[in-house]
Amino acid sequence: METKTRILLCDGDISLRTVFADYLVSRGYVVDVTDSLEGLRDLMRDRYYNICLLDLNLPAGNGFEVLRAAKHFNSDLPVIIVSTRTSREEILRAFELGCDDYVTKPFSMDILICRIEAVCRRVYSTKASREAVFDLNGYQYDSVHQTFAGEHISSRENELMLLLARNMNKLVDRHLILNALWKSDDYFASRSLSVYINRIRKRIAPTGFRIICSQGKGYRLVSAGE
Repeated sequence: METKTRILLCDGDISLRTVFADYLVSRGYVVDVTDSLEGLRDLMRDRYYNICLLDLNLPAGNGFEVLRAAKHFNSDLPVIIVSTRTSREEILRAFELGCDDYVTKPFSMDILICRIEAVCRRVYSTKASREAVFDLNGYQYDSVHQTFAGEHISSRENELMLLLARNMNKLVDRHLILNALWKSDDYFASRSLSVYINRIRKRIAPTGFRIICSQGKGYRLVSAGE
């Protein structure tokens, strides 16, 4: 089943935000909206997003602060600035803080869709090619061919292993895992996550790598000796 692109839309114009979100949903995207730094943090804490569309003019907080916070929370999250601001200095500052593209209002919705797709292709195809194979003390994990030490692993195990391996030694938020892989954080999804964590623990045991659980927060795949 194809996974829909999930967009976090942070825009200060309520009328435009509503129209914008409705159009994106009609094109098959999953969209969550907010207009503040606090709202963005709450959404990113509980859900996984493929891309963020960010307005610099917000009623509560500076857009540059929101951009910095989004990148701090998830440095891999691609961000497209959608703003009325057109000064060279502000555009350069946005790119310095990590935005992936900059679109000025007013804009063509079709062109923006093309930019969203282009940024996602560039970011995720590059990441996939860069992070396809991992070496765990001589044991090779190949996420493309779904193998560990030459043995085939299930698709769900592969998805979870890849998420942990891409964030080696970093805490991966439990809610992010559940929403990214199970699209739910209910009791049954949580139980299923525990089962797959235990499977991966047994599989990687000979490597010296470990999965550490931070109770109620998430999991870390840590290298041998950590």
